[in-house]
Amino acid sequence: MDSAPSSSTGSSPVYLPATDPILMKLMVTGPFGVGKTTFVRSLSEIPTLHTEETMTAHGVPVDDISRTPGKTATTVAVDFGRLTLPAGDLVLYLFGTPGQRRFLPLWEDLARGALGALILADTRRLADAFDAMDLIEEAGLPYTVAANRFPDTPPIELDKIRAALDLDPATPLIECDARERAGCLDALIALTEHVLDRLPQETAP
Repeated sequence: MDSAPSSSTGSSPVYLPATDPILMKLMVTGPFGVGKTTFVRSLSEIPTLHTEETMTAHGVPVDDISRTPGKTATTVAVDFGRLTLPAGDLVLYLFGTPGQRRFLPLWEDLARGALGALILADTRRLADAFDAMDLIEEAGLPYTVAANRFPDTPPIELDKIRAALDLDPATPLIECDARERAGCLDALIALTEHVLDRLPQETAP
């Protein structure tokens, strides 16, 4: 298990604001091999926690790596990171989930207390995102879909992605590259705004 902290933010500690910030738990989910670990690592302001296991020949019949031939490890518990948004009054705790359905009990545990979810999708295999979408909708969580751009992915219009995933018009859809912080931040801000827009309706008497 790879539980050693890792982050691109350096070794200097990053502390929470002195004022009382709003704390928000968010899930980063999606199918196997879609880039969830990379996404959390790209955004976190603290050393990230990853629980990964090396993939072996025994997992070949279970985990299809035909679309991710360079993948050598998979998350078996959680990817964890933290991000304070630029205004400084909103702190996001990011919980990346395993992508395989056999980890459903763990996924349900991670969903407790979450206010929303970012679903990463691979445009080369959009149908694989439906499992995550179904789980998030069953949990009653607002979500945003981010189409992760892989190097060999041909351009595809967002309208076509929205139609293929049969997304509600109110569900935000954005493109990003999980390796690039700026696009990941845009996706997370879109999700945060969507969650905050929903909160008054859900908490009203």
